[in-house]
Amino acid sequence: MGGSIASFTTMAIGGREVAGALDTFEIMLYRSVTGFVVIVAAILLTGRRHEITTRNLPLQVLRNATHFTGQNLWFLAIALAPLAQVFALEFTSPLWVLLLAPLILGEHVRRVQILVAIIGFGGVLLVAQPFAATPSPGLLWAGLAAVAFAITNLFTRRLTRDETVLGIMFWLTALQLLMGLVCAGFDGDIAWPGPTLLPWTFAIGLAGLSAHFCLTNALRLAPASTVMPIDFARLPIIAIVGALLYAEALDPLVLLGGGVILGSAWANLRLARPAALPAST
Repeated sequence: MGGSIASFTTMAIGGREVAGALDTFEIMLYRSVTGFVVIVAAILLTGRRHEITTRNLPLQVLRNATHFTGQNLWFLAIALAPLAQVFALEFTSPLWVLLLAPLILGEHVRRVQILVAIIGFGGVLLVAQPFAATPSPGLLWAGLAAVAFAITNLFTRRLTRDETVLGIMFWLTALQLLMGLVCAGFDGDIAWPGPTLLPWTFAIGLAGLSAHFCLTNALRLAPASTVMPIDFARLPIIAIVGALLYAEALDPLVLLGGGVILGSAWANLRLARPAALPAST
């Protein structure tokens, strides 16, 4: 979980650093190029090419289109809103998993879980502060990104019935590389990051893979109800990073609202059968 927290924080800093020079499609393109090279090398070195199948290709495309949308919204939010608020809203993803699981997977949700989710959305209001004088438009993108990540997690849960993690990761990087190339090149102009920003684009790609790898292994070693409270350390850490690097104010309401969101998500993990999946960036 320490590696996961460091990876998500690095990806957020990298996204903020390149935001002025690259649009979100270009960021996603370079992230996917890095990830694709690493995944293909891993497949060739381990001789696990048989795990790459096309039997669930339509669902793979749908999952990655959803994740691609959410990740673009997340990078846009990172550029426009305080980092702590973006991370706090990202923690609503397990609550959206809870609400959408009956529609996508046909899973049963109890009334008490709905009540806890409503409390969680009270935390969202504390974080977003919609009645503030100048609410950031980036908060809307962060909230929509959380919904997209929740849908992605539900599709992932369905894919894991037939696919290995390596197979899912291959299609994630391959399909999103193609999506990034099409979207970034739609206007006929794909910006090159240059020598100053190139290290940040590599860092974003490697951090994205590292975050998924570390989080997956954490969930393999410990229950989600144990892992999720540790994951919440991302919020105060990114709040401190935002204050030190970007002079963002440490808002007590953001930390309080994030605590309410985390408490609701953790309660629903304990109540859910099966447990809800964590957010995935």
